[in-house]
Amino acid sequence: MKLVYMGTPDFAVPALEALAKAGHTIEYAVTQPDTVRDRGKKVKFPPVKEKALELGIPVLQPEKIRKNEEFLSLIEEAAPDAVIVAAYGKLLPERLLKTPRLGCLNIHGSLLPRFRGAAPIQAAIIEGDRETGITIMHMEKGLDTGDMIAKAATPIGRKTGQQLHDELALMGAELIVSTLEDIEAGRAERRKQDDALSTYAPMIAKEDGHIDFTETPDRIERKIRAFDPWPGTFARLGDRTFKFWEAEVIDRDPGAEPGTVLAAGNEGLDIAAAGGILRVLQLQAPGKKRTRAADYLRGNSIEIGSVLR
Repeated sequence: MKLVYMGTPDFAVPALEALAKAGHTIEYAVTQPDTVRDRGKKVKFPPVKEKALELGIPVLQPEKIRKNEEFLSLIEEAAPDAVIVAAYGKLLPERLLKTPRLGCLNIHGSLLPRFRGAAPIQAAIIEGDRETGITIMHMEKGLDTGDMIAKAATPIGRKTGQQLHDELALMGAELIVSTLEDIEAGRAERRKQDDALSTYAPMIAKEDGHIDFTETPDRIERKIRAFDPWPGTFARLGDRTFKFWEAEVIDRDPGAEPGTVLAAGNEGLDIAAAGGILRVLQLQAPGKKRTRAADYLRGNSIEIGSVLR
């Protein structure tokens, strides 16, 4: 098929590579503009641009796509059979949705209609879902509301956000290739989503990583995994901010107010939470690298009875 591919971050790279390897003609890779780092000294390409250049695919990086006559005309002139979208970062205007013969297909990182929105991978971990997956969806004007074409599921277990992200990116690559084969062969079926079952996963902000110890230790532990590597979870002890990267739950009445340090030693850092205890196994002190909590506590003291906020 003749395709236009739209995506930006690492999540979108495996599908671009898989579609090219499967023999599809990718007219353009559309991605967000480059970013500037280090006070303007270094330009950083989006991961999809890096892969597209490696594959010899022309790259488009419009600042905006809505009412962008030049960009929309280029896509129309390319006359793609389908536009494939994976974490592009902007809503598509109706004109673009109507351009390809087979429509615009989205690779979404959840089992729709659960977790529409920008952060479905993290949301599935935080909410304690047993499984999540990939949905290939026919796009329409609403946010992740279009008809579903294919799904693939995977158990969550104790995976971190990064581990689940990487697994789903590869699953999405495999599923979009097989879905296009099914569409071409006339085997694909579109199924409407049940809006009554929909949930929403909003974009994550850095401050979302701030730990609230009035939550249960189970939920906090899931948040620690979900927000690894970004934005990370953190709490403040006086003027110091600690990041937490791994934890487990101790099912015991803490007998103290949430956030109170109960123990700090060879087993880790035990902190009171709502109805139980959070044992931090890996942390990061200000200006330091990640380390096992027990190793940090051998050379640094955290006072029992102090309170993390």
